[in-house]
Amino acid sequence: MNMKSPSAIRLWILIAALFLVAGGTIYGLFSAWHRIQEVEAKLTTSQIERFQLASEVRRELQSLNNFVLRYALVRDPQQWTQFDKASSDLNHWIDDHSPSLNPHSPLTTEAERQLFKELNQAYDDYLAAAGAVYSNAQPALVTPGQLAQLDAFDAQAERMRDLVRQLTEAHRIAQTAFLANATASLASLRGILIASVVLLLALVAAMGWVIYRDTIAPLRTKLVRSQTLLERQQKLATLGTLAAGIAHEIRNPLTSLKARLYTLEKHLQAVPAARKDTDIISAEISRLEHIVQDVLSFARPSDPKLEIIAADTVIREVQGLMSPDLESRGLHLVVESSPELLIRADSGHLKQVLVNLVRNAAEAIDGKGTVTLRTRPARAAFGGRETAAVILEVADDGKGIPPEVEKRLFDPFFSTKETGTGLGLPIAARIVEKHGGMLQYQTRPGHGTTFGVVLRREIEDTAKSANHGSNPPH
Repeated sequence: MNMKSPSAIRLWILIAALFLVAGGTIYGLFSAWHRIQEVEAKLTTSQIERFQLASEVRRELQSLNNFVLRYALVRDPQQWTQFDKASSDLNHWIDDHSPSLNPHSPLTTEAERQLFKELNQAYDDYLAAAGAVYSNAQPALVTPGQLAQLDAFDAQAERMRDLVRQLTEAHRIAQTAFLANATASLASLRGILIASVVLLLALVAAMGWVIYRDTIAPLRTKLVRSQTLLERQQKLATLGTLAAGIAHEIRNPLTSLKARLYTLEKHLQAVPAARKDTDIISAEISRLEHIVQDVLSFARPSDPKLEIIAADTVIREVQGLMSPDLESRGLHLVVESSPELLIRADSGHLKQVLVNLVRNAAEAIDGKGTVTLRTRPARAAFGGRETAAVILEVADDGKGIPPEVEKRLFDPFFSTKETGTGLGLPIAARIVEKHGGMLQYQTRPGHGTTFGVVLRREIEDTAKSANHGSNPPH
């Protein structure tokens, strides 16, 4: 097919559109996938804990401040021991979360890193100031008895701190559950996204296939058929003109030869040997005349006289003509028809076509077999429009048509018979074309061949009105 033809251009545009849609969809899938992975990476426990670091430090500092204050008031070594242990724990906690010491620190932004570095330095200064309070040897400001009045308050404060720690832990558990649910939701979203993309691509592929099957492929087939038909018609027109000229030139000498042979036969009646020769010459002249007539029929087929007739009537008449000949060969001619199927045709021309097809079918059968004549309704395209049609079929159960013969089946003067002219099928095809129909066939080597004459179907109401219009008024 010409790559610059409209159907080819539409095909390439469709293919390009499908690739663009598929490419855009795949790009969107990978982009969404990357975004989902980023969200999953952010929705982790360590990332959520980064937002709680300040609260942890503030809570621990409050506890340390309380220890230093109590030590400064009563100078109780036990209070300093508690401060020393708590400050050491906080120091280790700061080191564990420091970006400079821990590469897996949850602090990732530059502002967080800078502030945590300053916090670490300030904590060192904080410990130094606490150490100065411890070593300044100042006297106690209150007695232990006076400070004991805060024990009940401290106990409640410690209870509050313990409840806050429990609440923080419950909050952390809830966050973990939330993160698990969020991760599961993202996984479901990923699955839905993948399924949607696969479904979309499948729908696009199916749509492309349907468009190609229902639009582009038929146009391509129609184009190939049209080109083949045009080439065939051009070839037949040229060959027909040449054949007509040659046939006319041959017909005149044949007429003269026949006349001279008639005169010669009168003079040779008394010579038996010569009489035999003249009979052979006469038979060959008759065969030449038949060939010339076939050539003329092929080159210049007469216009059919169309009238509305029943397809059943035509094949019944062909059955009456051909049954004796087929039965003498051991073949059976079967008729399958529908009386209500009407066509507009020339009965004589159509019988000529069917008789030729029946003869070919009989010759394709080796030994005993069956030739079937049938009519059936169908739908066919005439002039680019699909309409009701009638197919008159001739089917045989013979050996089928070999592929090498099928390629030249309708070529004029091509024949597989020793005495054939190769004009039977071309003439039949020309007659059917004169009727506005088509001659089609199906064959399978070893399973037989079916030829079909496809003609427009006439509606019964139209046929009745046509018949009434043709009757003269009383």
